[in-house]
Amino acid sequence: MDVLQKSRCPWCLGFPEYIVYHDQEWGVPVYEDRTHFEFLVLESAQAGLSWATILKKREGYRKAFADFDYLQVAQFPESYVEELLQEKGIVRNALKIRAAINNAQRFQEIQAEFGTFTAYILGFVGGKPIQNKISPGDPYPATSPESDHLAKDMKRRGFKFLGSTILYAHLQATGLVNDHLVTCFRHQEVAVG
Repeated sequence: MDVLQKSRCPWCLGFPEYIVYHDQEWGVPVYEDRTHFEFLVLESAQAGLSWATILKKREGYRKAFADFDYLQVAQFPESYVEELLQEKGIVRNALKIRAAINNAQRFQEIQAEFGTFTAYILGFVGGKPIQNKISPGDPYPATSPESDHLAKDMKRRGFKFLGSTILYAHLQATGLVNDHLVTCFRHQEVAVG
């Protein structure tokens, strides 16, 4: 079957990078802490911007943020923040850059308490990915009770730029919520029983 003939979630049809992201990553359950950290950095950078903008800058973020090695990011000095403010490959916003550094430090605190960040975040979705059943024409949720509770807890723990809407996007992206349309070819492929 031709790649364009497959039934997909309509949000991904804007440009080729979206289709690749949708078909290969979005909604695939993530159980690896470094990948969770990558999405937290990218999603916090996206606040107020389009996801398309962030996807186009993903490689720039990979280079600037030590391939999303949270141990290294947590140690970034203020002098490096100043360097990053000149880096065209990322969103040059001092608050968002400092938030990524802060969040790397908070991320490690969660690992120390729960063993892994994955174990922590799975606790907010009942231990396994939530399987939603969104039909064509139904609105996509922007938040959920799970993302509300997660955002409240992460804020209490000192995370920045990660409210309920951003964290719901994180749950979708990392497959902890399956929000592929039921008619999308990926819905069943990423479903976890």
